[in-house]
Amino acid sequence: MIKPYQALATDYDGTLAHRGTVSAKTLAAIHRLRASGKKLLLVTGRRLEELKQVFPDIGLCDFVVAENGALLYWPTTGQIKVLAEPAPAAFAQELRALGVPVAVGRVIVATVEPHEITVLQTIKAMRLELEVIFNKGSVMVLPTGVNKATGLREGLSRLGLSARHVIGVG
Repeated sequence: MIKPYQALATDYDGTLAHRGTVSAKTLAAIHRLRASGKKLLLVTGRRLEELKQVFPDIGLCDFVVAENGALLYWPTTGQIKVLAEPAPAAFAQELRALGVPVAVGRVIVATVEPHEITVLQTIKAMRLELEVIFNKGSVMVLPTGVNKATGLREGLSRLGLSARHVIGVG
C-alpha cells in the first residue's frame, strides 16, 4: 500500500511568497494543509531574523530550514539548532572593508551580485573552506557541504519523517 505524503516542504521566495508577500489565497491553502494533519516545512536561503520580519505567519510551519540549510527553527517553541560553524568574523569584516555589502546570519554570509568576484578572492586570500551559492542575484557563503537538502534531511530526522513521505516544491 502506498503511504500518502505527510508533509510539504516548500521554498519561500518565488514559491510560497511572490514579490516578498504570501497571498491570502496561499495562506488559506496552508490552513487547509494543516487542517488535514499534514506538516508544513519551510526551506529557505533567507536569514531567520529576516524571514520572521517578512513572514509573520511563520508559526504555521512545523519547522524552518533557514540560511540555505545552516540552521533549523521550530516556531512553536522558538528552538534554534545551528547545523554548521560560521565563517570567521574576520571574513565579513574584510568584505565590508572592501566595500561589499553583507548580511550576516548565524552561519550564512550573504551579499548580492556583482560582488561575487570579491567574495571568491577574499575566500581564497583568507584560505577559507567555504562554498558560494548563487540564487536569483544573491550570493550566499556557507561552510562546505551545507545546503537546503542537508538541512531538510536533519529536520526530517528530528520529526521522525522519511523523505519518501514529503513533497517538495520550489
